[in-house]
Amino acid sequence: MMTNNIFDLQATPDPHRYYLPIAPSLAIGPPERMFMFGGVGLAAGIEAMQRTTGRSVMWATAQYLSFARPGSVIEFDVRVSTEGRHNSQARVTGRVDDKEIIVVNAALGARTDEMQGQWVRMPDVPPPLACPEVSHWRGVLGGIRDHFEKRLASGRFPSGEPLDGASEDGRMRVWVRMREGQPIGPILLAVIADFAVEATSHALGRLAGGNSLDNTIRYGRVVPSEWVLCDMRIESIHAGVTHAVMHLFSETGVLLATASQSLILRHHGQQ
Repeated sequence: MMTNNIFDLQATPDPHRYYLPIAPSLAIGPPERMFMFGGVGLAAGIEAMQRTTGRSVMWATAQYLSFARPGSVIEFDVRVSTEGRHNSQARVTGRVDDKEIIVVNAALGARTDEMQGQWVRMPDVPPPLACPEVSHWRGVLGGIRDHFEKRLASGRFPSGEPLDGASEDGRMRVWVRMREGQPIGPILLAVIADFAVEATSHALGRLAGGNSLDNTIRYGRVVPSEWVLCDMRIESIHAGVTHAVMHLFSETGVLLATASQSLILRHHGQQ
């Protein structure tokens, strides 16, 4: 199981309990009201369950219940519901004091089977260094985004410039890598999967985003890769809720994971 260098999930004498201090580098949002990035909560929950069970994650889903502000400490409690010969089913609840922040469910383990295949293909896009680097439209440094370099392969990144109308297919592709330089594994993929919200502005043709209600990630064959291509699409927006999907590919075209999430739509400005 690959490690990460974004957050430090702290163990306790109880092998089912962990603590995660929320530093500003794990947060997102305007400087005056930052909160833990949803992908960090999903990733930390996955790491807690992997440590407790000793098994690698296959699938995980998070439900976001409230916000954790920088300076707070989330307590993660793991419950292993079933533990079979090859697979475990587990749940972790994250709390700040008595307030529930996040619940993550997962299946963990692996089976030996020679059959394999991949039927979702990576789109034909320029290589990462041939694509322009992009930054967040607020232009404010700090928070989770400082860990990642992003390069736009297709679509329109929300950079603050006016967007020319709504997209026809809601699809945007972005190359992502860690600025710290280490290969991306399952934990970091769970963090990256939460960037699907950035396709909202491209889809609508105006500055917009959202707060995650949930996030699900299903892992394929995870291979080391410096860059990950995030092929993301806004599928629909209705009644103030956005539904998004993302395929995450290695540089060599391996499907690392598939993610999906629902978000409360937020408008950031008129264009």
